[in-house]
Amino acid sequence: MIAEHEGRILEACDALFPEVIDFTRAMIGQYPVLHREQGVLNVVEERLAALDLPPQKVSIDAERLGSHPLFAPVEWGYENKYNLVSALNPGAPGRTLVLNGHLDVVPAEPFDMWRRPPPEPYEEDGWLFGRGAGDMQSGVAAMIYAVHAVRRAGFTIRSPLTVQAVVEEECTGNGALACLDAGYGGDFVLIPEPFGPQIYAGQIGVLWFRITCRGTPAHVLDTSAGANAIERLQQIIPYLKALEDELNEHFREPPFDSMAHPFNLNIGGIAGGNWPSSVPAHAQLEGRIGFPPGMSASDIMQRVSDRVEQAVRELPGLAAERPTLRFHGFRSEGHLVDLGDPGIAMLSQCHFSLLDEEPGLHYATCTTDLRAFHFYRRIAGTCYGPVAQRIHGIDECVNLESVRHTLKTYALFIARWCELGE
Repeated sequence: MIAEHEGRILEACDALFPEVIDFTRAMIGQYPVLHREQGVLNVVEERLAALDLPPQKVSIDAERLGSHPLFAPVEWGYENKYNLVSALNPGAPGRTLVLNGHLDVVPAEPFDMWRRPPPEPYEEDGWLFGRGAGDMQSGVAAMIYAVHAVRRAGFTIRSPLTVQAVVEEECTGNGALACLDAGYGGDFVLIPEPFGPQIYAGQIGVLWFRITCRGTPAHVLDTSAGANAIERLQQIIPYLKALEDELNEHFREPPFDSMAHPFNLNIGGIAGGNWPSSVPAHAQLEGRIGFPPGMSASDIMQRVSDRVEQAVRELPGLAAERPTLRFHGFRSEGHLVDLGDPGIAMLSQCHFSLLDEEPGLHYATCTTDLRAFHFYRRIAGTCYGPVAQRIHGIDECVNLESVRHTLKTYALFIARWCELGE
């Protein structure tokens, strides 16, 4: 059932929907890959201020957070990087709500594989295309405008509500951690990740790593005089694949036991050598491996290290010049959502009120910033967002009507979770 005052809010959502899409397009146009987030931060800060959601900058203090177990070590500084937070009614009585979304996107190269340049959004057949259209500029726009829609309908939000637009969800999670460390928590968090209108019920752990091999340079007139670092590096990959097989064969506990291959290894980058006619003296790979909830970050790090050490023992060439293993970026543990939490029940009710059906459950073989809220303060929450296709891929797009549904669901949730006044 939709109450009369809720109907007014939903009408406001429809009236504001063109602005939601224009805002989404503006964010896509900034192409905020790692270390190029300033443009999108400016766009969002201006929009928050225009909607009377006073923005505050929350910096990432690496010195303060460096010893925290949720902080992901990186090789760059945080002098000019920050998140945006708008906190309504801090300290007021009532249940607190956090709406969190990330502004960063993954690289889209090569651009020539896209039908149109990825930072240039366009619409076709009910879909909005562009890097970040789904993951997750449209969700950020929907959650911000959900707050505005409640007010546009003539209501005042009296309960504590915080909007967070964060950076580095795609590589570290340090942005969301900084917001929590600054005190911007709550009783429940909603994150509009593009997994569709369903309850996000759990996620796996994710670890990033880097392996570097050195060789012996030589002229190719006699390659036996050198040692090929690229070939040495390639020899390690089967050992990493064996770890992937072990995780999927022996660690698929419920609910991930219903999936054939939930824990995936990805060799995401390889670089090495400097001249076609020289035996390469250096090579490096960067990889990511998923691991099950309940396994600690230190455990999976040890397992990766053990596989590299096994390769060193069994491959004479590696023992002569030992590879180096480093962990950077994600070292994020998995977890399952408490489906009995009152916030989950209310979100399910909102879903039913709009679609006349119960929401499904989604268990993800990736990670999101939800982990920061779960592990930092055991804050309950979930992801619920638009329908997207080819996120992290070519011609990423989001279904426009699913963005409208996300907007309405979040506005309805605010109306039912928070205390409203007229």
